[in-house]
Amino acid sequence: MIGVLALQGNFTKHIELLKRLGISSTEVRYPDQLNEVDGLVLPGGESSVISDLIVRNDLLEPIVEFSRVKPILATCAGIILMSKKTNDSRVIPLNIFDIEIYRNAYGRQIHSFIDTIQVDLNGTTSSIVASFIRAPKIAKLGNDIEVLATHNGIPVAIRNDRHIGLTFHPELNNETIFHSFLFQMKKKVDTLSAN
Repeated sequence: MIGVLALQGNFTKHIELLKRLGISSTEVRYPDQLNEVDGLVLPGGESSVISDLIVRNDLLEPIVEFSRVKPILATCAGIILMSKKTNDSRVIPLNIFDIEIYRNAYGRQIHSFIDTIQVDLNGTTSSIVASFIRAPKIAKLGNDIEVLATHNGIPVAIRNDRHIGLTFHPELNNETIFHSFLFQMKKKVDTLSAN
């Protein structure tokens, strides 16, 4: 079972996409719900609002603890939340990715765009469509960060051990590559452990 943080933002699209992959999911709003899931999606939305709701719902430390043993997929606002440092003082970073990131780095909503990017995931290169909506930019990469994709020389998809962070919205273009890799991989590990 995969949890999708459902405090604000486009969480329903992630639930639909996981369903298409045959992966069961549930909405997560409170700390105890993290005990019931094997992975977590931090969706796009308004990062400052989601950060405030994470604090209000006492989810800050539980998400950090969760990240130490289970995978997280973070898209757009989600990767801002998982960063070490951001340019918005209203966001309390979870410090899961050793990166510095700037929110709304491309400009306002009218500067949002869709483009094709090349993703190198587990030694396989794939071409996918990526929607950058009021997207953040990764300004600085720290330790143990693997770049999976770039756009105009800027990292837009990263991986750190069991976690993946994206500055775009794969769910809006029904791109399943990241959900499938991260959560199907988790399923395979569980299956092997059970045998």
